[in-house]
Amino acid sequence: MHPATRRAIFRRLQAANPAPTTELLYTTPFELLVAVMLSAHTTDRSVNAATRNLFPVANTPAAITALGVEGVKPYIKPVGLYNTKAKNLVGLAQQLLDRHGGEVPATRAELEALPGVGRKTANVILNMVFGEVEIAVDTHIFRVANRTGLAPGRTPREVEESLTANTPAEFRRNAHHWLILHGRYVCVARLPKCPGCIIRDLCEYQHKTAAARPAKTVRRLPLPSRVRAARRARRARRARR
Repeated sequence: MHPATRRAIFRRLQAANPAPTTELLYTTPFELLVAVMLSAHTTDRSVNAATRNLFPVANTPAAITALGVEGVKPYIKPVGLYNTKAKNLVGLAQQLLDRHGGEVPATRAELEALPGVGRKTANVILNMVFGEVEIAVDTHIFRVANRTGLAPGRTPREVEESLTANTPAEFRRNAHHWLILHGRYVCVARLPKCPGCIIRDLCEYQHKTAAARPAKTVRRLPLPSRVRAARRARRARRARR
């Protein structure tokens, strides 16, 4: 893709959403870390349903550790793989207490050493909490980057490296928010909403969804005069009864 086209795509996404952010609900760096970790292989809606109940009860490493694995499980049942995630969450909280004074660490190595935290989660935290220019690639961004031609790649890491290298500097901080929202609501997996897409003319996807054809208007032919006369006669007889 030509650099000018890439810039034009991000310019349009920025104009449509000047201040993009995550749809996960959180108020502290620890809550964001928990929410992003829980979001693996599930939807933000499911995570928000879980954390609405969990955070009023336990939203610090100490409180999560005090709940324990069995205490955490009932709160995060809306989230897929909640048994494993409950174990990771308590382990993450304990490690924060033991090694980081209960604070969310600011380096990739320390973040990825936490239970249940991979590269994508670390990138989100580094970007949103510590202001680093990192692009977290999930399934939505992987799909959009490959379809549009913004950053083709066979793996999430390849796509991340391509986006990081080729996204214009002024758009890099918010790139993953724009792309994830575009993939979630417009460039969806099964039937992308190409007709209403704001970057349709810039996108390199070869199999764009066509606009729905307007329904054909069926014209009724006029009834023969003898049929119309017979109908009038029947209506007249009914009226006299």
